[in-house]
Amino acid sequence: MSEYRSEDIHNIALVGHGGSGKTLLAEALLHAAGAVQTMGTIERGSTVCDFDPEEKDHQHSLSSAVASFDYKSRLINLVDTPGYPDFLGQAYASLEAVETVAVVINAQTGIEMVTRRMLEKAAEENLCRLIIVNRIDAENVDLATLLTQIRDTFGSECLPINLPSKGASTVVDCFFDPEGESDILSVQDAHTEIIDQVVEVDEELMAAYLEQGEVSPKQLHDPFEQAMREGHLIPVCFTSAKTGAGVPELLEIFVKLMPNPHEGNPHVFLRCDGEEQEEFVAEHDPAKHVLAHVFKVTADPFVGKMGIFRVHQGTVTADSQIYIGDARKPFKVGHLYRMFGKETREIPKAVPGEICAVAKIEEIEFDAVLHDSQQDGGVCLRPMSFPQPMHGLAIETQHLGDDQKLGRALSMMSAEDPSFQVEHSAATNETVIRGIGDLHLRVILEKMKNRYNVEVKTRPPRIAYRETVRGNAEGHHRHKKQTGGAGQFGEVFLRIEPLARGTGFEFVNAVVGGTIPGQFLPAVEKGVRQAMESGFLAGYALQDIRVTVYDGKHHSVDSKEVAFVSAGKKAFRDAVSKAKPVLLEPVVKIDIVAPEASMGDITGDLSGRRGRISSTDAAGTGMLHISGEIPLAEISDYQSFLKSATGGQGSYGVEFSHYQDVPANIQKAIVEEYQAPSEED
Repeated sequence: MSEYRSEDIHNIALVGHGGSGKTLLAEALLHAAGAVQTMGTIERGSTVCDFDPEEKDHQHSLSSAVASFDYKSRLINLVDTPGYPDFLGQAYASLEAVETVAVVINAQTGIEMVTRRMLEKAAEENLCRLIIVNRIDAENVDLATLLTQIRDTFGSECLPINLPSKGASTVVDCFFDPEGESDILSVQDAHTEIIDQVVEVDEELMAAYLEQGEVSPKQLHDPFEQAMREGHLIPVCFTSAKTGAGVPELLEIFVKLMPNPHEGNPHVFLRCDGEEQEEFVAEHDPAKHVLAHVFKVTADPFVGKMGIFRVHQGTVTADSQIYIGDARKPFKVGHLYRMFGKETREIPKAVPGEICAVAKIEEIEFDAVLHDSQQDGGVCLRPMSFPQPMHGLAIETQHLGDDQKLGRALSMMSAEDPSFQVEHSAATNETVIRGIGDLHLRVILEKMKNRYNVEVKTRPPRIAYRETVRGNAEGHHRHKKQTGGAGQFGEVFLRIEPLARGTGFEFVNAVVGGTIPGQFLPAVEKGVRQAMESGFLAGYALQDIRVTVYDGKHHSVDSKEVAFVSAGKKAFRDAVSKAKPVLLEPVVKIDIVAPEASMGDITGDLSGRRGRISSTDAAGTGMLHISGEIPLAEISDYQSFLKSATGGQGSYGVEFSHYQDVPANIQKAIVEEYQAPSEED
C-alpha cells in the first residue's frame, strides 16, 4: 500500500441532486484510474459506493461513501454523497472532510433544489467549488442554455474549464491547451475569459499578462487555486459517466488544479476554555500532535462501530494511543484502514489530509475530535448546522420482548445519522423518531428490520409544535408538606417575559438577601425546565422565555431540593397561565421542481395550504423551480398531490425555516384534542 505526503492528497466530495449521476460518475472515475477493472451499474447494484441493501433496493445513494484510489501517484479520496433532500445531513457532514466540493448537475434536468443547497452550503463552509455537468450525451439537452443558467444563478465566476465537442462524444480543453472546437462556445473565448478571471487575484501576474498577452499554465497554478479559495472562480466541466466522455480529463483536473490540504481553505477548530472559545486552524504537519475529526460513523450489529475520520494534523499509526474528545482513557488504534466503498484496506499510517477509519471502537461518535494529547480534550471542529428533523413517527414494537432490541437499533442508527433523532416522551409514554422527511423515516424502518430484525408499529407523523408566551407575568407557589418528622418547604416568586424567536431559554437569579439560599436555585431552575418541557397548552415544550427568580422563602430545617423543584415548577405554570400562552408551528422552506404546465395547480394548492411563493425560475427544459414557505402541518400528503398534479414528473424538498404562531382556530382544535382524554377521565 503506497504512502503519500499531504501534498499528494486530493479530497473531493461529489454532491448534487438525486439522479444527477454522482455514483455512476464515481464508478467511471475509478475505472478510468484503474481502481476497478469493470464498471459497476446502478441497476445491478454493483457499484463501489452504493453497497447497502437499502441503496440497492432504492437504486439511490442513501448515505455517504468513501472510495480512496491512486492516480498518477496521487491519492484521491472521493466521497460520494446522497442527493435526496431527505438525506442532506449525510451530504453536509462529508463537507467537513474535504477541500473541494464537486457539484454534479444533470444536463437533462438542469439546476435542481439540492444543487442550489449544496453550492450555498459549500460557500458557507468556505470550500473550493467545482461544477460538473454530467449526462451531456442525453437526448434533448441544451448545454449552451444550461451554462448560461448556471452563470445567471450562481454568478459570473462560473467559467468552463472544458467544453463538449463532437456531439458530446468528447470534451475540449479551455485552460491548458485551448485548441479545437466546441459544440456550444468558442474555445479561445472561454480560454481568455478564464485567464482574465484568474489573473485578477495576482497584480504582478495581471501586469505580465497585459504586457505579454499570454501567461503559461504553470504561472497560473497558484493564482488559479487562490481564485478558487476566494470564491472568485468556480470551474465548470462537462462529462458523461455513461460513455466516459470527459472522465479522463476530469481526473487530470483533480490532480493538476484541485487543492491539496495545504492549498485549500483550512477547517476551523475551536478551543474551549470555560465559556470562552478561541478559533484556530490545524497545521498540516505530520510531526505535530494528532488532531482528527470523525465525519461519519457506521454501525453494524455484528462488527460494531466504525469511525471514518479526516486527519488534520499529526500522524496516526497502528500503535497510536488516541483520545476521543474529553475522554481520559485512550484507545490503541491497532488497525488503521483506508476505505474503498464497503472494503477496508489496512494501512501503516495516515498523514495530514488522509481519510481513514478505525473499527470496533464503541466509544467513537460522529463529530468527535480525535487527539493524542490530553490538552486537546476541549477542542472541537467549528459546529456545522444540519437540516432539522421535523417529520415524526410514534413507534412501538410489534412483538413483546423486543424493547431492548429496539433500543439498541435506535442507538446505533442515531450514531450513524446526524439528522435522525429519537425522543422518549414521559408524558405520553411513547418513543418518537424524527427525520428530515417521509423517505428518511421509511429507510430508517427498513434498516431496523433488515439489520436488527426489529419490526415496529407506527402512528401518523407528529408535528413538532412548540409553545411560548406573548406577555409578561408573575408567578408564585409555596410548597409545604408535613408528614411527621422533617417536612418539605420551599416558596418561589418569579416573573417571565417573552424572548425573540429562536432565543431559547434564559434563567436569571435576582434574589437578594438570601431569601432563597444559593444551593436551592439550581433546584428552582430544574423545576422550571421540567415545566417547560411538559408544556402548558397542549403538551409541547415551551421556548423563547426569560425566567427571573426574584424572591422566595426557605426553612432552616424543612427546605430541601425537592421542595424547590416543585415550587419552581408550579410558580412557572402559574406565570404562564397569565402570560398569554400561544402555540407555535414549524414553517419550512419548500423547493418544488415541476413542469411549467402544472404551475397553476401548484400555486393554487400552496395557497390553500397556507403557503406562500417567494420565487419561480427556470429549471431545465420545460421545468420550473418554485420556492416558498409552508407550515409543516400542511404537507403530510404533498407527495401524493404533486405526483397526481405533475404526472409523476414533480419533486420537492423541505428545510426548516422558523416557528410562527398557529392560527387561533387551529390552536383551539389542537388544545381541545389534547385536553379531551383528561376531561373524559
